[in-house]
Amino acid sequence: MKVYLASDHAGFELKAALVARLAALGYAVEDLGAPALDLADDYPDYVTPCAKRVAGEPGSFGFVIGGSGQGEAMAANRIAGARAAVFYGEPTRPQMDAAGNVLDMIASVRAHNDANILSLGARFLTADEAVRAVERFLAASFSGEERHKRRLAKF
Repeated sequence: MKVYLASDHAGFELKAALVARLAALGYAVEDLGAPALDLADDYPDYVTPCAKRVAGEPGSFGFVIGGSGQGEAMAANRIAGARAAVFYGEPTRPQMDAAGNVLDMIASVRAHNDANILSLGARFLTADEAVRAVERFLAASFSGEERHKRRLAKF
């Protein structure tokens, strides 16, 4: 499975830790930048190419990292076929579905939304929390339920 990572200066250090961990787990990892720490860089310069790669390669995944992850997700979601979800920590209360079942936020964005990019907030996560989130994201899968397919088709 191909995995792409991209970050600006705020996510640069966390990106390096994730690249190392994913490579150690045997994933085919490609770091799309930033190639060096530059406090004046702009996240769309790295996130947009990452989102294009993921959207153009079914079965691949992306991880984009910034301060909060919000702007990175917004930039990624401008690319057709990219479906980025933001994660900057566990919710403070359980996430429930319509039937009252407790959901895991990361697993549910894969199962319900077929998210292919996880946007991480480096200022809100430790490296260990980010690694666990990335591993959970990659282990989860799309449910394929008709209602979820129908909703995605409306994008």
